[in-house]
Amino acid sequence: MLRWPSLRRPLDVLFLVTSVALTVYVLVPEIWGNGKTKDYPLWFWAGQQVLRGKGLYPSDPNAYFEFIYPPLPAILLAVPSWFGKIPLYVCLSFLNAAAWWMTSQLSNAMTGSGRIPGAWIAALPGFVTVTFVFDMFDLGQPNLVLLAMMLLGFWWLQNGRPWAAGSMFALATAIKVFPVAVLPYLLWRRRWAAAASMIAFTGVFLFLVPAPIRGFERNVSELSTWYRGMVGSSSEKGFGQRDEQNWSWVNQSIIALTHRLMRPINFNQDDPTKPPRTMNLLDLDFGTANWVVLAVSFLVGLGFVAVLPPPSKVTRRSNAEELGILFCLMTVASPLARQYYFMWLFFPLTVLIHRAAYDPRPAVRSATWLLLALAGGLMMLSFPVFPIYLQAIGNNLAATAVIVAGLVWYIKNPPPTNSDITNMRN
Repeated sequence: MLRWPSLRRPLDVLFLVTSVALTVYVLVPEIWGNGKTKDYPLWFWAGQQVLRGKGLYPSDPNAYFEFIYPPLPAILLAVPSWFGKIPLYVCLSFLNAAAWWMTSQLSNAMTGSGRIPGAWIAALPGFVTVTFVFDMFDLGQPNLVLLAMMLLGFWWLQNGRPWAAGSMFALATAIKVFPVAVLPYLLWRRRWAAAASMIAFTGVFLFLVPAPIRGFERNVSELSTWYRGMVGSSSEKGFGQRDEQNWSWVNQSIIALTHRLMRPINFNQDDPTKPPRTMNLLDLDFGTANWVVLAVSFLVGLGFVAVLPPPSKVTRRSNAEELGILFCLMTVASPLARQYYFMWLFFPLTVLIHRAAYDPRPAVRSATWLLLALAGGLMMLSFPVFPIYLQAIGNNLAATAVIVAGLVWYIKNPPPTNSDITNMRN
């Protein structure tokens, strides 16, 4: 089912034209304007730091980090950065376009519907998530590439290549840490080879790959500084070097929303020009709010485990629904879940779109389309025409919950088999 884009297919041509247009959007400010903004200059800086043998982080882990990722991404960025900014930006845009195509291909192939979708059904998830794709190109963030990596890993896992799957999960984790959330799932599902591969290759990518370029001791020192500054830092002000974003409306993670509801936090703190605003229902201290976060996270995890079918009853359909829930939970469990993080809803949306199109029960199909419309309506509240309060209370988080509810229902209520239909007719 996986294929290359074809110039004979109108929707493939539309994809190619859109990808070129988004790449041009990235390049025009750099070539004819004042330079591309957002994260692109940072990626060039990180690559140049590696090429010049300079440090990626300040010696003090409490100081401000320009680059908040592990050393491996900087190593990878150094190669195109050697050729200059424009080649780097073209390379990053090409990776986003390739990841967009592979995400669509893999998502449609992994729904377990047993159907080859029509062109419009296959393309529909791309249309409804196009604003997230625009963010990927505009910001230069790697979340779409990470999504394609994770889907490829699960594709390999389903096709009997657990060590290759684990290596892909590890690479995604070594680039941007939040995909590490897949490891507990692998362990729970007793995917021992994939879990072992992920652990081993994470060590390879973090410690061994940068060592020939940075030096082993220097790389370990930088990893230690990065860990203390990013993972090991947390306070009432925030965490992970970006205090002004952590508790503000831009973050729709479970952690952030719980703290905004439990503590009198200014959700306008990302913009000091705006008046302070709070939305808390309770007035707890930081430590108590963290216990609430742990309790909520535990209940969510327990609920996920409870709906998982036993291994003997897993089907391709239920596995797709299970993975759809997993991708939703990995998105909102990340400590920082900005708007573009919800690009990861692409796969669970694809699963539900296939169910809405091909489930044999007419009433269920209609209800699924309504559920998708509700989730889409909630996500549309992120448009700037709506007040940011709607994002502060978690519109995308609510949309994710709606999608999870639909996937849970399908796991618990699979369509009747052919024998069931025959018995009902008799």
